[in-house]
Amino acid sequence: MTLSETDALDGLRDALGQLRNRESVALRLLESSAKHSFDPDTELDWEAPFEDGKWFWPPELVSLYGTPLWRRMSEEQRLLLSRHEAAALASLGIWFELILMQLLVRHIYDKSATSAHVRYALTEIEDECRHSKMFARVIAHSGTPWYPVSRVHHNLGRLFKTISTTPGSFTATLLGEEVLDWMQRLTFPDERVQPLIRGVTRIHVIEESRHVRYAREELRRQMMTAPRWSQEFTRVSSGEFARVFSVAFVNPEVYTNVGLDRREAVAQVRASAHRREVMQQGAKKLTDFLDDIGVLRGAGRRLWRSSGLLA
Repeated sequence: MTLSETDALDGLRDALGQLRNRESVALRLLESSAKHSFDPDTELDWEAPFEDGKWFWPPELVSLYGTPLWRRMSEEQRLLLSRHEAAALASLGIWFELILMQLLVRHIYDKSATSAHVRYALTEIEDECRHSKMFARVIAHSGTPWYPVSRVHHNLGRLFKTISTTPGSFTATLLGEEVLDWMQRLTFPDERVQPLIRGVTRIHVIEESRHVRYAREELRRQMMTAPRWSQEFTRVSSGEFARVFSVAFVNPEVYTNVGLDRREAVAQVRASAHRREVMQQGAKKLTDFLDDIGVLRGAGRRLWRSSGLLA
């Protein structure tokens, strides 16, 4: 056997091993989905009124927390800001999940429909449909506006889901899921927070933990096997998406709608060391993982730093 034939055989063995591992992970996730999936329409009490004096988001995670403006605000206004920021995050979640569902459909379009990997992708899309409906319902129930992302970010999302590579898609998936997941893990056990919000975040955390596992495993495989140009494009595009995500994370309209000076509020959030620490802490597990698999390199790393999500 020639050296080139040996290399080809080794490559085939590696490919088969990765395929078996992909199927094994998907089967475990399908089993977990069968045991731990929820219908928010019946799982949550949508008829119960909100409780006076309770937050809609932990105060330490509200964007203005600790700023001079925060110290001047009344407790009532702080609670109202948490209500609107929770609605803005739910709106952001819907935007992001609509992008994610389209990326997942693209990912499985040319794969075997009978594989466990594809069946789990379809299961995840089912989860994301329920999550988007749940987020829309909690916005309506809160009596707040829907907070769409800016027209520029909306169109950038349209462009991204059209041109994204597979590893780029999974990197963006993790960015949207892991920062919010970190915040929601602090929210659902917090008894200062409204019971309905705690219920929404609990469901999301449990089901998103499977999505994170699926995306991490696939991204690791993709960064090992993708062509060099695709790996580099993933680094740059994910860095740019991180910049968009960090800006879109809080919609400035929330400040106007609770009676604050929008320009002053935005400036204080940008200057807030506490807010910067919250965002970096929320992204740390993700950035450590991306660094480990080679995504945070070169121009991509510089973009991640400029997003404020990477120290």
